[in-house]
Amino acid sequence: MVKMDSKNLESRVQKLCREVRELSLGSNGEIDRLEGPLVPIRFLREYVMPGKPCIITGAVNHWKALQLWSNHYLASVLRDQDVSIYFTPNGFADSVVDLQEMHSQFNCQLEKTENEEDEVSFSKQQINDRCVGNDLTAEEPRFWFVTSHVEKIPFPEALREIVEVNKSGRGVAYAQHQNNCFLSEFGLLASDAEVHIPWATEAFGGLPEAVNLWIGNEKGVTSFHKDHYENMYVMVAGEKHFTLLPPVDVHRLYVRSYPSASFKRSQDGKTFSIEKNLPIAMVPWASVDPYPSALKEEHAIKLFPRYFQGELPFTCTLKAGEILYLPSMWFHHVMQTPDMEGRTIAINYWYDMQFDIKYAYFNFLDSFDCANGTSSSLSDL
Repeated sequence: MVKMDSKNLESRVQKLCREVRELSLGSNGEIDRLEGPLVPIRFLREYVMPGKPCIITGAVNHWKALQLWSNHYLASVLRDQDVSIYFTPNGFADSVVDLQEMHSQFNCQLEKTENEEDEVSFSKQQINDRCVGNDLTAEEPRFWFVTSHVEKIPFPEALREIVEVNKSGRGVAYAQHQNNCFLSEFGLLASDAEVHIPWATEAFGGLPEAVNLWIGNEKGVTSFHKDHYENMYVMVAGEKHFTLLPPVDVHRLYVRSYPSASFKRSQDGKTFSIEKNLPIAMVPWASVDPYPSALKEEHAIKLFPRYFQGELPFTCTLKAGEILYLPSMWFHHVMQTPDMEGRTIAINYWYDMQFDIKYAYFNFLDSFDCANGTSSSLSDL
C-alpha cells in the first residue's frame, strides 16, 4: 500500500484530471459541435452518461422567437407585465466582491448594522480564516459573496435599463430570475419557443424542473459556479462565451466560504451599497476569476496556480439558434456579446440530475480541497 502524503495526494489528483480528459473529454479545450435534433439514445449514451458537454446546431430553427423577438415586439407583448430585474454596480452578480475595489471604483461601501455582534454566526477570525486574500488585522473581511439587488418593474422599463446600460449610470441590469420565470413572468412569450426540448426530455427521462429566460448586456458576467441540474442552454439573440471545467477540476477553483451580503440600490438608481445578510452565513464559492485585468493578472497567477498553470479549460461561444448541453456539476463562467439591438437573450432548461456514483466521486474529491472551507491548497492537508 502506498502511503499518501500531501504532495503525493496532489500529484495523484492532477493525474486524475489529465486522465479524465484523455479518456473522455479531450485535452484541446474544444467542445463537440453536432447537427441536431439529436437521436435521444445517442445523446444519452455519448454525452449525458459520460457527462460531456456539446453544442447542438439546427435544433431550434423552427422557433418563432429567433425571428420575432425584437425589442419592439418584446416590449409590446409584455407591456403590462412586471418582471424581476437584478442590479449590480459592475455587472458581476452572485460573485466574490473585493470591498476595497467596490469603494474605490463605485463608492460602494459595506453598511454598518446595529447590534451586529448579536447577529453574527461566525467570528471575524473564523471569517477571515476561511477566505482567500483576507487580512486578519482588518476591521471587516475584505472579500464577501454578494448577490444582486432585485426589483420588480414593468418590462418595457426593464428592457430600457438593460439595453441602455452605457447611458443610464444606474448600474447594470440583468433579467436572470431563475424560478421557472419563462413560464411565469414571461409566459406570454412561451408559444414563440418550446416549454421543453422533446429529444432531450426523452433522453433525461422527464420534463424540465424549470425553464428560465435570460436577458442581459455586455457588462453582465457570471462567475464560476456549478448547478445540480442537467442544463440545455439555448441562445436566442447575441452570443455568450462559456469557460468550463469538469467536476474533477474542483480543486483548481479554490472554493472557499465567504460571508454573504447583497447589493442595495438607491431609489434614484445611481448609487449602491452593500448590506450584510444577517445572521451572517458563509457561502462556498469559487475564488478564481479566469479573466483578471492586466493589473491583477500576475497576482492572480500567484494566488491561484492550480487554475492558471493547469490543464486548459474548455471554452466555446454560443450563437443564436444553438444549444449548449452543460452537464450537471460542471463549473461555468459566462460573458456576453449583445446583438445589434444591445441585448443577449437565452432560454435554459434545467432537467433533474441523477445523484449517482458520479455525485459521490465529486463529493469525495471536493472534501480533499475545502473540508470545512479552510485549506487553501491540497498541500495544506
